[in-house]
Amino acid sequence: MFFGFEDLHAEDGETLARFEAMVRKLRYKGTQEMPIEVAAMGLAGEAGEVADLLKKASWHGKELSLQELTKELSDVLWYLTAIGQIYGISLTDIMATNIAKLEARYPGGVFVEGGGVR
Repeated sequence: MFFGFEDLHAEDGETLARFEAMVRKLRYKGTQEMPIEVAAMGLAGEAGEVADLLKKASWHGKELSLQELTKELSDVLWYLTAIGQIYGISLTDIMATNIAKLEARYPGGVFVEGGGVR
């Protein structure tokens, strides 16, 4: 489900590398790096757009456009990646950390009532 962007998808991690390189480049306006506050506000704003789409579908009965949801989620990912890069944390490191945290919290990969082991 790539909504016209199939040519950007690669199975070998190339898409991730291209995405991180693009974020790294676009974090700069001339020689000025995007301040962390701008990246944090961008992340919050885009997460709000995702929430608004879901609210409208859930509460107002509007049909959820998966294409619009995908676009908004991609904006969330952009700002998340930018924040990680500002602090020297790659998207791969973020994903691996989350996997390790979830594996420790939910042994066997099963949801545990009460939030698992913390």
